[in-house]
Amino acid sequence: MQFTTRKRRGPPTVIIVSLIDVLIVVLIFLMVTTTFKQQPALKLSLPESSQKEKGANPDTITVTIPKTGPLYFKTDPVTYDKLVQRLKEACAANPNMTLAIRGDTDASLGQYVKVLDAAKAAHIKNVSEAIRNGAAP
Repeated sequence: MQFTTRKRRGPPTVIIVSLIDVLIVVLIFLMVTTTFKQQPALKLSLPESSQKEKGANPDTITVTIPKTGPLYFKTDPVTYDKLVQRLKEACAANPNMTLAIRGDTDASLGQYVKVLDAAKAAHIKNVSEAIRNGAAP
């Protein structure tokens, strides 16, 4: 004998809207709190020096000379003519800018001289070299 009838239960429902809201909040939190490292365009082995390095200047523009391949103005690959043009534009915008030359240990001296010539053509007065501090041999 059966006195009561059993009601059939339907499948449970998942409220997806609240899950999406929580995931969006977590995603926004991660985006806001994440710090991003500025990765250089090339991996260079910089020459070492026993002298102390000066602090970074906000008006500094970096030109990178790799062992092989094109020159890099900031992070963009450029030819020599484009380098001269970009340096002239940067110097016109800020006459007190400093040019930092990052050269690989095995980079050719000719490339370094070309960058110095480009700096002279752009009338840049402050030129420095990016080196890695190390102990004297």
